[in-house]
Amino acid sequence: MTDLVRRASDYATRAHQRIDHRRKYSKQPYHVHLEAVARQVAAVTDDPETIAAAWLHDTVEDTPATLEDIEELFGKPVAELVEELTDISRPSDGNRAKRKEIDRRHTAQASDRAKTVKLADLIDNCKDITKHDPRFARIYLAEMGRLLEVLKGGNEGLHEQAREVHARSINKLGEEPADAGEWSPGLDTESLPGFAGPHFRRMFAELFTARDIAESLLSFDSGNSCEDVRRALDLHRQDVASIRINGTVQGYIRRADLSAGDCADQIRHFTVDQVVSGDSALSDVVHVLTRHDYCFVTGLGEINGIVRRDDVNKPMVRMWLFGLITMIEMMLVRLINEHYPGDTWQAEVSEKRLAMAMAFQAERQRRNQHCSLLECLQFSDKGRVLLGKQQIMKRLGFDSRSVAKRAIKEIESLRNNLSHAQDIVTHDWAQIARLSQRMEEIARS
Repeated sequence: MTDLVRRASDYATRAHQRIDHRRKYSKQPYHVHLEAVARQVAAVTDDPETIAAAWLHDTVEDTPATLEDIEELFGKPVAELVEELTDISRPSDGNRAKRKEIDRRHTAQASDRAKTVKLADLIDNCKDITKHDPRFARIYLAEMGRLLEVLKGGNEGLHEQAREVHARSINKLGEEPADAGEWSPGLDTESLPGFAGPHFRRMFAELFTARDIAESLLSFDSGNSCEDVRRALDLHRQDVASIRINGTVQGYIRRADLSAGDCADQIRHFTVDQVVSGDSALSDVVHVLTRHDYCFVTGLGEINGIVRRDDVNKPMVRMWLFGLITMIEMMLVRLINEHYPGDTWQAEVSEKRLAMAMAFQAERQRRNQHCSLLECLQFSDKGRVLLGKQQIMKRLGFDSRSVAKRAIKEIESLRNNLSHAQDIVTHDWAQIARLSQRMEEIARS
C-alpha cells in the first residue's frame, strides 16, 4: 500500500466515523463498503490515485469534507477523480428519476479511471441492496442498467462483473426493474400534519433565498498581476474573487493560489454544481456547500455573489432552520395526540422528565400562557414517545428505531445550538445537510 493510499484510507475512515456513518441495512461502519470498493479497484489497477479515489469516493457527498479539502490533502488529480464520482444533481432538480439522469450524464463524461471506481461501487451496492431491500432494488437495478451503458470506458473485467451481478440480481428478484418516477423512500408526506401544501413549500423554498446571505464577489480582469490582486483581496479581507476575460466572468481565483505573473494563470473554472441563482432555495446552497468551499450566486445573468459555509451562521439561515425545527416539533405534538389519546403518552415518559414538564407548565400558566403538558415536554422526550409506535416511524420514513433515535438526537443538538447562538457550522454541519435534504424531499413531494 502506497503512502497516498494509506493516507486516503485513514482519512476516509475517520471522516465517516466522526459522523457515525453506517451502511443502511447491515449497520456496519461505512468504511467496510469503502474497503470493499478499494479492494476491487486494487485488483485491476496498481494506480495509487485511482485506489485513493476509491477510498474517498463518498467522502464529499456524505461527510463535512469538501472537494477543496481533498485537493489540499491528496492533490488535484485525486480531487478531480472524486469530483467525477460525486453526484451533481440537487434536490430541487426534480424527482429521483430526473436527478439520476442528470447524474448519469455527469458520469458519462467521467474519465476511465473514475468509471473503474464507479463500477466497483455499483457491484458492492447492488449486492447489498438486492439482498436487503427488494422493493427499492427494482428501482436501483433500473438505474444501474442505464449507468452500465455509459461506463464502458472503465476496466473491462469490472464492467463484465457488474453486468453479471446486475443480471443475477434481476433473476433473484424474479421481476423486471422499474423506473423511479416519483419514488419516495417511504416518507408519508400526505399524512404528516403541517408538511403538505403550498404554505410549507413557500416557507422552505421561497421565503429565504441565496441572495439573502450572499456576499458581493470581487472581480478582476485577467490581465491583473497576482501581486495587485493579492493586495486588493487583503484590503477587503477576502479570499476569493472572480476573473473576467474579455469583460465576462469566466472563473475565479483563490488568494492561497496566487504566486507570480498574471492572475489568469491561477484561474479555476466554475463547476456546474457550484453555481446557483439568486432566488435559489437555501437548501440548494447547503447542498453546494456540502461539496465545495464556495457557492457562487448569479444575479442579472452574471456570477456576482458568493456564499461560504460560515455564512450559514447568519441570522437568515438560523431563522430558516429554527422555523423548520419548530414545525417538526409541532408535528410531533400532533402525532402524539393522534396516537396516544387521553394523555396516555405519559406512560412512555420517566417520572423525572414528566416532573420537569409539569414544572415548566406551571411556570407558563403563572404567566397566563395557556399550554398543554405535552407542549411543555422536551423535544427529545417527544421524540422518544414516538419511538414506541412502529406505524409512526414508518410515516416519518424511518426504517429502524436506531435511525429515528439518531435523527431526533441530531435535531435536538442543532436546536440547542441555535437557541444558544452557538457556531452551528462547526458543531452541526452534518445535521444541517441531512435536515435540509429531508425537508427538500417533503417540499417537493
